[in-house]
Amino acid sequence: MAAAFTTHHINGQNFIPTVHGSDHRRQLGGPIRVAMEQKSSYWASVKEEIEAHLRLAIPVREPFSVFEPMHHLTFSAPETTAPAICIAACELVGGRRDQAIAAASALHLMHAALYIHEHIPLTDQPRPNSPPRPSPKFGPNIELLTGDGMIPFGFELLAKSDASDEAHSGRILQAIIEITRAIGSRGGQCTAMGNGSTRMVGDGKGGELHACGAACGAILGGGSEEEIEKLRNYGFYAATIQKMSKMKEDEKIREVIEEMRRLAFKELEHFDGEKVEAISSFVNV
Repeated sequence: MAAAFTTHHINGQNFIPTVHGSDHRRQLGGPIRVAMEQKSSYWASVKEEIEAHLRLAIPVREPFSVFEPMHHLTFSAPETTAPAICIAACELVGGRRDQAIAAASALHLMHAALYIHEHIPLTDQPRPNSPPRPSPKFGPNIELLTGDGMIPFGFELLAKSDASDEAHSGRILQAIIEITRAIGSRGGQCTAMGNGSTRMVGDGKGGELHACGAACGAILGGGSEEEIEKLRNYGFYAATIQKMSKMKEDEKIREVIEEMRRLAFKELEHFDGEKVEAISSFVNV
């Protein structure tokens, strides 16, 4: 019997697929992994352009007490694919990369700020369930204040990218609203339920940020409401697959990943086949 999935929608953004107990025992092959070809010329160029935009916006300059920690913490944060999916979504709906580069940069800043706040060493004791972090270059007081400053700075970057085009101005405002909602969302986790089922709730710092990135890219590229929602869903599925692929592997996890991959590809059916290839690598094995 195939696994049963229930998808809920919260404010049009959150998705909570539930896998119920099943006697489904089909072998799915080797380890599940996200085939994100980071060495490809496309993704390498996207990453380089986002980093170049951020380095131009955050040079190490006076006052050094402000810009040195901001520069360091921006580029020392772990990688996230949310900014790249923003660019890919913009190009998928027919937009240009430069239309989404500020939003992608802002998303990286939001990701870095959230990471800082989650890993600030407030005591000498390590946080429970927190992965090890390299020795911080700055004290917790500097990191806290810098993280707080990076969020409005990200919005400033996006606002400054405004053009005289009234339509583009409206899109930027819409993107700012999307990011504000995403970083204010509460996260979730994958838990084994007592009734033998596994429930997956999107991680606010990952799932929501990727869903937001994809939606922002579609907005800034001039996508329709339908395209925006399809790519928002796709971004959430892609992030969840990435997160679950790092969990301890078992059959229920593999089934959830397989189903979410199917749902992700279904969201891309509307789009041009040639343009889909790049963005589909987020979930393709």
